[in-house]
Amino acid sequence: MLALSKAAPGFGLSLDEVPPAHPPGPGEVVVAVEAVGICGSDVHAYEWTEGYGFMAPHLPVVMGHEFAGRVSRPGTGSGFEAGARVCVIPFVSCGACPECRAGEARDCSRRETIGLTRAGGFAREVRVPARCCVPLPDNVDSEVGALAEPLGVALEAVLTVGVGVGDTVLVLGPGTIGQGVALMARLAGAARVLVAGRADEPRFAVLRALGFDALLDVAEAPLADQAMALTGGRRVDAVIEATGVPASVNDGLAVLKRGGVLVAAGIHAAPLTLPLTDFVRMRHQLRASHGAARSTWTRVLAHLARDPEAFRPMITHRLPLSRGLEGFELARQRAASKVMLAP
Repeated sequence: MLALSKAAPGFGLSLDEVPPAHPPGPGEVVVAVEAVGICGSDVHAYEWTEGYGFMAPHLPVVMGHEFAGRVSRPGTGSGFEAGARVCVIPFVSCGACPECRAGEARDCSRRETIGLTRAGGFAREVRVPARCCVPLPDNVDSEVGALAEPLGVALEAVLTVGVGVGDTVLVLGPGTIGQGVALMARLAGAARVLVAGRADEPRFAVLRALGFDALLDVAEAPLADQAMALTGGRRVDAVIEATGVPASVNDGLAVLKRGGVLVAAGIHAAPLTLPLTDFVRMRHQLRASHGAARSTWTRVLAHLARDPEAFRPMITHRLPLSRGLEGFELARQRAASKVMLAP
């Protein structure tokens, strides 16, 4: 079968013929992939930027961790029947380490990641643990279902920052995670959501289609000037960073209210220099968010079931897997927002 793989450390991916997925063992299923999204993390791995060296011992590996499809071959004890429609949580916990035994599977010390350290969804089919599969609501098709993973990351960040009713929230980064954060902050009751980016019109266009108009282009004027103009000089209640650019954290802190929380959700290839005296005097709180708890996935699927079409504008390009490298370049050059591939 055709698959998009990371063959070796360094720039690039390869489109190759690989063997079909192995038959499922007990507690496993084989999923026939119907839609798989190209994630910012996939682009980082494609470019081989700092922070993805952990993949090296696992190469070659079929990538792709945002996907949905149908169970084609259920293993014994999987709890799924052939034809079941599912999306897939990409983190695979071991179930045996102290963290797993304590019920903290997200903190598993031997965790694997589907599409980064074990075979993923950039292929016609993939074998995964059944416990990683989440049933899709009947009214949610596979391409919207494939958004569940980035939307889970976004909702987890919103929960981590603690967005409240009536809050003004600043989102740094207009990409898929930033778009998801904006949507989830609005659903959490935020009165106003500001989204900042740099010369990123294709993704600003997606945000406008999603119903957001407070868009700040920092290529045109400093972030603080634009944000304060929109808020009437009031600092924002919360900031969520989804840029992967360390300096943006300081930009966000500059407009955050005293005692406010900034959550970093981006993956950064460089360190952050933080002016600690200002940070301390403002009593700012800096937190991190990564991935999503199972309970967060449940909430995301409930949101998708209520109004799946509200999320579809996030998808800007649809390509067959055979044109996957083209899709990666569209994403890498920020000419596309979410590229969805069909194996």
